[in-house]
Amino acid sequence: MGEKNEIYIILGPTASGKESAAFAIAHTLGAEIISVDSMKIYKTLDIGTAKATNEMREKVPHHCLDIIPPTFADFSVGAYVEFADSAINDIISRGKKPLLSGGTALYYKGLLEGIFEAPPKDMALREELNYFAQENGNEALYKRLLDLDPVSAGKYHPNDLRRVIRALEVITLTGKAVSDSRNQWSGFHSEAAGNFQGELRYDFKMVMLDWQRPLLYNRIEERVDIMMDKGLLNEAEYVYHNSETFARTPLQAVGYKEFFPYFENKESLEEAVDTLKKNTRHLAKSQCTWFRKFPCQRISLSEGMSKDDISSLIFERMTCH
Repeated sequence: MGEKNEIYIILGPTASGKESAAFAIAHTLGAEIISVDSMKIYKTLDIGTAKATNEMREKVPHHCLDIIPPTFADFSVGAYVEFADSAINDIISRGKKPLLSGGTALYYKGLLEGIFEAPPKDMALREELNYFAQENGNEALYKRLLDLDPVSAGKYHPNDLRRVIRALEVITLTGKAVSDSRNQWSGFHSEAAGNFQGELRYDFKMVMLDWQRPLLYNRIEERVDIMMDKGLLNEAEYVYHNSETFARTPLQAVGYKEFFPYFENKESLEEAVDTLKKNTRHLAKSQCTWFRKFPCQRISLSEGMSKDDISSLIFERMTCH
């Protein structure tokens, strides 16, 4: 295998300041920014996703933003990897460095490790499996999966027909179990840097912004308040009124669904904002759990540190040999 392209990565949970840090050091590093965020791919959803402003994009090129409309339902990890690969190649061809920043762990895994190429939908086979379940019961269809792929079956409920059918579809079309394909994504199994299984697609330098939890939660509270001042409620109302045509992913995003009970007169605005802050804390906790398994240099941050202080630390870690 030839020499791999090198990329730079800034990890961190939501509200950790990774995007602003990436923007701050992009000029110094000679970099362009690639978003690694499963919500920022959607056009028109700007405030709730904390997307880079137009002014920021004019100063530093940003990639993998506003890729698809929120009505688009089938955007996969594989599709993201194609966009990101193209952006990385384009940036490097112009003598710049790719600087990745975002909080979607599966996008990082797909980009760095590669992904299992699952077969496309086979509607005739799905109809056949659905008919079998209707005639013989969900348990009977589940038993077929249990015989063929017990590992995957153990993760699904017999009544979760969508996943059971997809697992049977994959094994029928490829001869490989879904659980076998997922084992290909085994690289990030250790916190030790470089301790991988399999060949990685890029060389990379990865840092993680690590705040103590109380400080991170304070930052989340402040960011939600700022988003409200910027017009998040209007953006959430736009999502709510278009819910019948929007894809499932943006409708489930933290930042919008929390306001739906308010629009339905079931909760006060204060209750909706409190729910948003709580759900954002849960999201941050989940992201931290993922990122602890990544081979990154963790940068411990403390109260009172300026953006310049944080950017200097990141730049120092990324450029050291």
